[in-house]
Amino acid sequence: MMKNEKTVLTLDAGGTSFVFSAIKNKKEIVDPVTLPTQSHDLDLCLGNLVRGFEIIKKKIVTKPDAISFAFPGPANYPKGIIGDLPNFKAFNGGIAMGPMLEERFQIPVFINNDGNLFAYGEALAGRLPEINSKLKEYASTKEFKNLLGVTIGTGFGAGIVIDKVMLTGDNSSAGEIHSTLNAYNSELNAEESVSTLAIQREYAEKAVLNLDPSLMPIDIYKIAKGEKSGDKEAAIYSFQRFGFALGISIANAAALIDSIVVIGGGIAGGWDFFESALFEGLNKKFIKSSGEESDRLPFSVFNLEEESQLNKFIKGNPKKAIIPGTKKVITYDDAPRIGIAKSKLGTSRAISLGAYFYAIEKLKEIESQDQ
Repeated sequence: MMKNEKTVLTLDAGGTSFVFSAIKNKKEIVDPVTLPTQSHDLDLCLGNLVRGFEIIKKKIVTKPDAISFAFPGPANYPKGIIGDLPNFKAFNGGIAMGPMLEERFQIPVFINNDGNLFAYGEALAGRLPEINSKLKEYASTKEFKNLLGVTIGTGFGAGIVIDKVMLTGDNSSAGEIHSTLNAYNSELNAEESVSTLAIQREYAEKAVLNLDPSLMPIDIYKIAKGEKSGDKEAAIYSFQRFGFALGISIANAAALIDSIVVIGGGIAGGWDFFESALFEGLNKKFIKSSGEESDRLPFSVFNLEEESQLNKFIKGNPKKAIIPGTKKVITYDDAPRIGIAKSKLGTSRAISLGAYFYAIEKLKEIESQDQ
């Protein structure tokens, strides 16, 4: 039986920098190493990729068991082949990155996208086990086994975990929430209203300004808080528009997955300005052809960042039912519900842990095949 004392080299691959590390027993065991991505030049980019892992390998005592990390798509992740990448201009055609690293380091290499690995990290070591622990403390009969992890930043991503299994899809494209319909315009994809650019554009239009790509969501957030000069009303408006669109997209996904939802990514820091609009979108009613309203979702949605809602969520609605013809009683929870929460691990750490757990699982599969 494989134990989890495996050492996995990890990478947080951003558009401007690579951050390399190593994890053992769910803990980072080295100081991370950062190198420039060099995304404009394929040879320089791949060279830094190899160099970073070599530096980390020298920092650890034992031989690493695997390399596992997130990398943008499109990609054939099972084969480790990366396709044309919008933010990595040098990647044209299929680049066999995984096989290249396997040849170099002579260990298994596992690659997936950040949304999948974020969700996996949160499902196995983040908010999902934390929520279930609270339910257990309350002696609840309820247990959540599924998770939708959503990342909001430069782009709009997601990952799905069903009972500890990461859903990847037949084409490595599961969880591509950015490709769902836009809340405001059905001719646009969801990312057009749930991204850095969306907040920048909404702010510029509301403030009657030219779009400024250098004005990042953190800057607009500071304007909304009155900590930076600018149009405060437009700043608040931009986050509210963002939040409502996010809520609609999550509602559409939650209707299919029926799970806890954990939100990460840089824009999650603006929670206090998009929170109300997020839940407005999640709870928006459908209008039937008869004119009557109907609930968007078949269960209640709770804000787990608000203490009163968290307590109500944990309490649920315990009931007892007698089995007909017997004196036996079954206890159950008669409150269909899901919860929306922010990541406590932090997006980068959740992705790294997801990469680690993914490697451990794949190594188990390899070991079982060898027996």
